[in-house]
Amino acid sequence: MTKTPTPAQPHREAVEGVAAGRRAFLRTAALAGGAAAATVAGPAIVKAQEAGETFRIQTSWQPGTTGYRLFEEWCNSMVELTSGELAFTPFPAGAVSGDFQLFDAVRNGVLEGMNVFTVYWAGRMPAGVFLSSYPMGLNHPHHWDMLFNAYGGRDLAQELYEKNGLYFVGHVHHDMNLIHANREITSLDDFEGLKLRVPGGIVADCFADIGARTTLLPGSEVYPALERGTIDAADFVGPAVNYDLGFHQVTNVIVMGPPSTPCLHQPVDLMDISLSLRAWNRLSDSLKELLPELVRAYSSTHYAGIQAANREAWPAYEEAGTTISRLSEEDVARFRQVAIPRWFEWANKDPDAARLFSLHLEVMQNPAVAYITPDDIAGHELNL
Repeated sequence: MTKTPTPAQPHREAVEGVAAGRRAFLRTAALAGGAAAATVAGPAIVKAQEAGETFRIQTSWQPGTTGYRLFEEWCNSMVELTSGELAFTPFPAGAVSGDFQLFDAVRNGVLEGMNVFTVYWAGRMPAGVFLSSYPMGLNHPHHWDMLFNAYGGRDLAQELYEKNGLYFVGHVHHDMNLIHANREITSLDDFEGLKLRVPGGIVADCFADIGARTTLLPGSEVYPALERGTIDAADFVGPAVNYDLGFHQVTNVIVMGPPSTPCLHQPVDLMDISLSLRAWNRLSDSLKELLPELVRAYSSTHYAGIQAANREAWPAYEEAGTTISRLSEEDVARFRQVAIPRWFEWANKDPDAARLFSLHLEVMQNPAVAYITPDDIAGHELNL
């Protein structure tokens, strides 16, 4: 195991005066949540042309969804939050680049930034599977905050992104992911032969191991595929956004784990805010210090906004006739037995993935987390 890094050093005195006023505004905005962001959205748009830098940033959220509304409000507040130093021009999913091509679009300067589901980079960077939720992995948002902020995960993510011409500014909490289906699924055995949309990577491998016929589709293609019947079920994001997208119109079942484990495969789906390395390097030192703070505040506001929308979405599903089909505790234990070998297989694809996964093992075996024991992973080794 690697040692837990020492806490980050205090902010440098040289930039404290410059950033103090902005941090005060940030704290107010974080406490006020979406209301504060909405308040500044209008003037931010007007002032965007006055900003020192204007970055084009595309999200994986589709227009008309709760996720995109929250993202757009945050982008429109950027001029005010940075005292005019930076503006973000937001784009919804697919507006400039396809989801799975965003990596190259940002790296090559077509866009300056992205707000993407981090799991999408598993095929490009094996360590990417451990930068977001994976089957039977860390299952609460604060566990991921521990990983990134206390165990060195953010520093390692930045190192890995920089190797690819990008800068990882910070992670953004979304929600657990749901599976929407056209049939009742009450056991892992019911996935046998099921045509299932998944985001790829370790998620696809684990479902394939239990007999599902998996396919990889970007978010914009999920609804049409369900409507046409080319897939039987789809993993996608949380209840509110999936309702926004109309999944209740083309499916009638939501598949979840038992009450103890509501989601087996992606319990804490993460996004990130990343910039091209060239764009990041153009920013002032004070803005480089401030922007990660703004992303942390956005993560909190985004998560709260999604949860508020979920509160309204659940009864809306019930009214639409959608039922919840739950797996059993035995299915949880069985899926963990499927997942653990896959953890180590992906971790050993390259040294960076092994380094990152070693941090996960530390968090999961922290006595306060107690998610796994040494017995659970006996016989498996990391190629560090």
